[in-house]
Amino acid sequence: MSTAKPTVLFVCVHNAGRSQMAAGYLHHLAGDRVDVLSSGSAPKDSINPVAAEVMLEEGIDISQNEPKILTDEQVQASDVVITMGCGDACKFYPGKRYEDWELDDPAGQDIETVRAIRDEIKARIEALVSEIAPTD
Repeated sequence: MSTAKPTVLFVCVHNAGRSQMAAGYLHHLAGDRVDVLSSGSAPKDSINPVAAEVMLEEGIDISQNEPKILTDEQVQASDVVITMGCGDACKFYPGKRYEDWELDDPAGQDIETVRAIRDEIKARIEALVSEIAPTD
């Protein structure tokens, strides 16, 4: 990674759960040391209310976020692209770092299941922050 502020793009299908939770954690944990984007290949109309509820338990409010459609420009602007079950919707651009995080989709899941997904996302975000945006 260069000394410039990295940009991380989280992509899932609906941009209503996993990618929004990941973006919320990265923004919360890295602050202004990282630019955070999130989008979906087929975005829903609103954020998954259970995902919003479990994030609020962590002091992170994603309830007012709006799912966004994935664009080539977002991918091109990003240093790290993290996909979460979006299949082939993400175009590949040379020079980008790609990671595919296999995470269950929180859509239609009970709150305990969504908490487990949230906790897995948090652990992955903490590792990512220590790698791309260390505090010293």
